[in-house]
Amino acid sequence: MGGPEGGMIRTARPGDRDALYALWAACFDAPHIVPLYESDPGRHERTFVVPGPGGLLACVYYLPRPIRDGRGGVLRVGGVANVATRPDARGQGHVRRLLAAAVAAMAADGCAWSLLFTGTPAVYSGWRSFELPLVSGPLAVPGGVCAPLRAAVPEELAGLHEAHNRRRPLTTVRDPAHWRVRVPLWYGELLRTGDAYAAVRWHADELEILEVAGDLETLLPALAGEALRRGIRRARARLAWDDPAVPYLLASVRRDSDRTGMARAVLADPDPVVRAPGAAHWPADYF
Repeated sequence: MGGPEGGMIRTARPGDRDALYALWAACFDAPHIVPLYESDPGRHERTFVVPGPGGLLACVYYLPRPIRDGRGGVLRVGGVANVATRPDARGQGHVRRLLAAAVAAMAADGCAWSLLFTGTPAVYSGWRSFELPLVSGPLAVPGGVCAPLRAAVPEELAGLHEAHNRRRPLTTVRDPAHWRVRVPLWYGELLRTGDAYAAVRWHADELEILEVAGDLETLLPALAGEALRRGIRRARARLAWDDPAVPYLLASVRRDSDRTGMARAVLADPDPVVRAPGAAHWPADYF
């Protein structure tokens, strides 16, 4: 693969390991990138690179992912990640050409569409932004005795997650390796009550809830109670604006959105999934 505007494009090889990791280290402060990448046994054939003097100039990687369509079906989707250009090689069109190569490979791989999450949407010509709901506000004071919270082990939560998300658009079908490797890398703390769990981060002035599943009417008051006990008065959560459980967490609600998601058609239109009511993409499913 190649073109008139830059160096030859090829897929990565095992011998590129040090150069690839050096490229990412120059572009990202994200220690989770390497262990996530190494958990993918087919990573080299789906990593597209531009070699150059002194190593690799740029790369794009994609990971096929089973994504629920919200109607009981599962789609193969190409998740784009680890997009990087060496600082001295920027502005030469490398990423644009690498993304085109990745999309062509996704089509050959049977991916219905492509998905990514980014803070720099202008880089991704052809992908369209979409929004996912967030809620925030002051914590509600629990009305009675809260259920006890305990630390959870990722693998024990798979059944709750599956039941909660079985027909939820844009959620990932997680296999055991996903629970074993990816979930612990993305979530620092998992807490559960009897039939529910949450992934949380405790900030100095706010409880952040990254993922939930199960009996939220029991879980959310328990989280609110624990936050208040710690002197925290506010929370934000990845919950739908109209989720009936929100009042169990928040006394009043500010509606917000996560605007980092982008999707692009490959073999099918992503809009019926990414813009569907109730669509959710949990952080442990980032690529």
